[in-house]
Amino acid sequence: MSRILIVDDEPAIAWSLGELLRDGGHEISVASSAEEALKAAGPFGPDAIMLDVRLPGIDGISAMADLKSRCGDVPIIVMTAFGNLETAVRAVEAGAFDYLTKPFDLDDAAALVQRALDSASRDVNRAAGASTDGASAGGTAARDDEPIIGTSPGMQRIFKQVALVARSDVPVLITGESGTGKELVARAIHRHSPRKDAPFVPVNLAAMSEATLEVELFGFARGVSPTTTSARKGLFERASGGTLLLDEIGDVPLPVQIKLLRAIERQEILPVGASSTKTVDVRVVAVTSRELGPLIESGAFREDLFFRLGVVSIDLPPLRTRGEDIPDLARHFLQRATAGSVAKEFSPAALCELAARSWPGNVRELRNAVEHAALMTGSKTIEPSDLPAPEMTSGGRDVSTTEPLLRETSRWIEDRLTQFDGDGGEASLYDDFLQTIEPTLLTAALAHCQGNRAAAARLLGLHRATLRQKLRSHGLDGESTS
Repeated sequence: MSRILIVDDEPAIAWSLGELLRDGGHEISVASSAEEALKAAGPFGPDAIMLDVRLPGIDGISAMADLKSRCGDVPIIVMTAFGNLETAVRAVEAGAFDYLTKPFDLDDAAALVQRALDSASRDVNRAAGASTDGASAGGTAARDDEPIIGTSPGMQRIFKQVALVARSDVPVLITGESGTGKELVARAIHRHSPRKDAPFVPVNLAAMSEATLEVELFGFARGVSPTTTSARKGLFERASGGTLLLDEIGDVPLPVQIKLLRAIERQEILPVGASSTKTVDVRVVAVTSRELGPLIESGAFREDLFFRLGVVSIDLPPLRTRGEDIPDLARHFLQRATAGSVAKEFSPAALCELAARSWPGNVRELRNAVEHAALMTGSKTIEPSDLPAPEMTSGGRDVSTTEPLLRETSRWIEDRLTQFDGDGGEASLYDDFLQTIEPTLLTAALAHCQGNRAAAARLLGLHRATLRQKLRSHGLDGESTS
């Protein structure tokens, strides 16, 4: 039996967590403030702490150092309903074991507590979360202060990943559809890293030929041609001490991939025309909107380079899976578009229209639509008529994908009806339909909510217990964890 200290000023949450963990055989102590937790921590001697961020008096993250000094290096799970990137970074830097966003599934919370208790090495957790200096943003480049906006479960996952990887020097591979904000995430990793005061150097690899790309990346030696009277530094050297962003890594020609692999693995480069290598100190963050798996299978992308770049992989969700973030994003873009002029706002109908669209161009397309509306309307209120026409029809849904699905469903129904023999078989048709369709719907809802069963239940309009029962009946319960 382990001792768990729950620190939360919401009685319902504290009670629910307490009952859940007591059922798991743990001894529970509850505090409604950080001050109360600090008084109880020493005598109780918790093995793990679940700590809310927003508390009356001292906030949770500010109290973590004192809690650790009184309890030793126990794992602390931070809970918040107001998560953003800065909160995630603060939590990780303060030494949090993990980061849990409200509302959360109780089963997921219990599994996280168990992982915290089972963690074999407290040193590993400290290395992942400790900090020797602040995480204030450095002015490394234009747009460096552009915030990453989102409260959806998918973005909370991204915030936590950024916070965890920023403190290390390992290569990072950021994937996602075009327009999802991959460069913003790369800049956030740099901004919250120990390299934040050194250069952040982005390069679009798809825009260069093979010969130009090699020179741009690695530079060239003096005398490499009759017209070169001096050496030139490449981007690896210009990013010395900082971060090099390799945009569209999937478009790099194979000969350059070999040199890239050497540069990343050994931190050595060979300038064009040089006879000896140079040592560099660069963290590489690679970005791609292409699927690298098929490129590896076709031989167009080196598998060893993929594994080296993907020490940590961050996959950004498309905007269509994080609809709850659209109003905040739209207001942010509108504020930027109207800065220095008359302030404008969206009508409820305009926000509904924005939320109904599928946004194949993702956040970039949304930003362009908002900027278009801000310019086209002469009113202080933006209406649906001020928005540019959507690329998709039928309320933002792609009819080209829904119509084949409806045709397949109709064909299945017709096939089943032709099998009806009149002896009562019709009684099972509805059940057969549910057994065929329902698992796909449940799986899709869980995938959309990143495995959060509480969020999936809300999306489906089901009680969480009903969803759990349906998952078990279809044999999907093991797939529903995050």
